[in-house]
Amino acid sequence: MRTSMLKSIVRRSSTAGASYVSRRGFASGSAPERKVAVLGAAGGIGQPLSLLMKLNPLVSSLSLYDIAGTPGVAADVSHINTRSEVAGFAGEEQLGQALEGADVVIIPAGVPRKPGMTRDDLFNINAGIVKSLCTAIAKYCPNALVNMISNPVNSTVPIAAEVFKKAGTYDEKKLFGVTMLDVVRAKTFYAGKAKVNVAEVNLPVVGGHAGITILPLFSQATPKANLSDEEIVALTKRTQDGGTEVVEAKAGKGSATLSMAYAGAIFADACLKGLNGVPDVVECAFVQSNVTELPFFASKVRLGKNGVEEVLGLGPLNDYEKQGLEALKPELLSSIEKGIKFAKEN
Repeated sequence: MRTSMLKSIVRRSSTAGASYVSRRGFASGSAPERKVAVLGAAGGIGQPLSLLMKLNPLVSSLSLYDIAGTPGVAADVSHINTRSEVAGFAGEEQLGQALEGADVVIIPAGVPRKPGMTRDDLFNINAGIVKSLCTAIAKYCPNALVNMISNPVNSTVPIAAEVFKKAGTYDEKKLFGVTMLDVVRAKTFYAGKAKVNVAEVNLPVVGGHAGITILPLFSQATPKANLSDEEIVALTKRTQDGGTEVVEAKAGKGSATLSMAYAGAIFADACLKGLNGVPDVVECAFVQSNVTELPFFASKVRLGKNGVEEVLGLGPLNDYEKQGLEALKPELLSSIEKGIKFAKEN
């Protein structure tokens, strides 16, 4: 009963979202062997993300790593009757073992944002964690697709790039900042206001992954809706402040862990489909880019067997979006430069 209920709930959610849960009965021979490693698997995002990756039939091996607590999470998740074999690893001495042979590495490691915390506070803690994890990735699975969730993504992705460059393993096609939660939120908020089926909404979100650097392109949303300028401004602000909305609602008890895990699982699923040769897999992500003058930028990317097959342009922007684009550039550039500086000096 519970299994069928879970399936029906997920089917009713975004079809671009967790539809893979409804395909969980796939025989193990129907998809290539794929190992996914989750770094930070015992944390607030890591645990539900590990659960969602266990439900994905494209995953044959699920490797869960954290500094502590992972054996319990791995034992719990391993009892779920889906394809993937689960292994848990704890402590720095087991990090290499966790990473060896990984096709996709998802990094939700680090501390979440708490009330009153700035993204600078997050940076000071998470930058070092990301740097050490990426050093290990360069050594043990240099060809893996790396999905960066650890905030601030606008800085942690440039840190990862610098670490990989120093190790001689950098491939810009294989490093992603996961901005999918911005897309998930924008779709949800738009569908609610436009009174359309959220499962049918297509809506790009570009720029970065913090505050005003998040730019949802509501003018390109489908199905089309005649929303007022005031409604678009409000939707834009709510999308930009979505993380703060959850932090405040949880009143010191956490951040957007569940929706972030969902978004991270959807993006990892897209990466796996790309690796497996599924055509026309397009999602938004923060990647090395020539779309603007900034070295990294979030926009739609086509995913394939090598990671990023194509970074897609922004498409037509209205005047409000053009203003938003120019307004976000200085802040996004500052965050990128901060990450590069940290990686070079530490």
